[in-house]
Amino acid sequence: MINPAELDVLRAALEKLEAGYTDLPRFTPDVDVDAVSSVMQQVAERMHDNYPYFHPLYAGQMLKPPHPVARLAYALSLWINPNNHALDGGRASSAMEKECIVELGNMFGWEAPLGHLTGGGTMANLEALWIAGRLHPGKRIVASEQAHYTHARICDVLGIPFTAIRCAPDGHMDLSHLDELLDGGDVGTVVATIGTTGFGDVDPLPDILERATQADIRVHADAAYGGYFTLASKLRDNTRAAYDRMRDVDSIVIDPHKHGLQPYGCGCVLFRDPANGRFYKHDSPFTYFSSDELHLGEISLECSRPGASAVALWATHRLLPPVNGSEFAQDLDHCLLAAREFRARLEASRSLRPLMHPDLDIVVYAVNAPDTGTASARAKQLFTLAAAENLHLALIELPAETLRTYAPEIRSTTDTVTCLRSVLMKPEHAEWLDPIMEILEACVRRLA
Repeated sequence: MINPAELDVLRAALEKLEAGYTDLPRFTPDVDVDAVSSVMQQVAERMHDNYPYFHPLYAGQMLKPPHPVARLAYALSLWINPNNHALDGGRASSAMEKECIVELGNMFGWEAPLGHLTGGGTMANLEALWIAGRLHPGKRIVASEQAHYTHARICDVLGIPFTAIRCAPDGHMDLSHLDELLDGGDVGTVVATIGTTGFGDVDPLPDILERATQADIRVHADAAYGGYFTLASKLRDNTRAAYDRMRDVDSIVIDPHKHGLQPYGCGCVLFRDPANGRFYKHDSPFTYFSSDELHLGEISLECSRPGASAVALWATHRLLPPVNGSEFAQDLDHCLLAAREFRARLEASRSLRPLMHPDLDIVVYAVNAPDTGTASARAKQLFTLAAAENLHLALIELPAETLRTYAPEIRSTTDTVTCLRSVLMKPEHAEWLDPIMEILEACVRRLA
């Protein structure tokens, strides 16, 4: 978990930082080191009450440890504590953020997108849907029922009509239902989810774009979870086809604090048309006086934002460039292959039943049982037993028909069924499948 050499790197970087301010009169803030040390020991003690998110045996929710360079760069920047609202508050970090936005846009074939970092995917999606509402006032926004729940909530906040598009049992968008909604003539924007949080499904973007062009409506790609997989080389053909059309959408959300190896919170919104910046225009009598350059606060709904997020992301891009064929891209392939191998091992199990084939690195599976009620009870028991062996999973509630699509012999005695879900988003997961399966099978035997 802790590499002492990292602290040496941070100390050397802090000395380098301090050397840039030697022309100032000497000033060292007073710090009661003993009191700080005492509090930090308490903090460390309290932090024991966490799951081991950093360890490969944590195969539950979407929690990927930040890269050491991101963690160190973030910490280093806090000695300055820049604010990326205006250039006055974050000169270097604002420049770093602008460079990162170009690099993130380049991943999708955009040379000069309008965009900025946000506190996370929710705020980024809010801005994208806000712009959609301004461009198509009164028009409906539609998204898959497997899309993140915040889309419906954001539309409620913005006063925009919202409708969920039905999904097939495998989690993919029902295009016939989308056609029905488009026939109504009141849809202004379709949200295509590029990596759902439940199954990791990728919506059929080529089909969505074809319909959007005919109907003259916008397409927003919510790639908060799956965006970085555009760099992967091991995607299935249908999934690759979706990523290859990302350049044609109107806006994109991507979360560097998921697969981008960043600390929370670091989201990002990108717009293909820089002219969308006109909707952000506002006046501030005291913030934007030091430079004629564009301040990030002029293209953002958020005001104060941590420059530390930009510094950490910029440092990560220097060490691990987000480009095809890079070490970063290869690590994404390891995650894809780990998920496929994990599903194959589940398929060979007599006790566990995998469901849909993963588009990305999320695997959903059930515990064998005669009926859905028993399957739910066993999944919850297995979740608890595995955690006692330091294997941490996640639970997901699904319609019973979804399970029966993959296990028709399991009788439906309930409307929903609880299944297990594993997010294999650490490259190391590929090397830990043996102990993961051993713990799972041992715990299932205890259930029997």
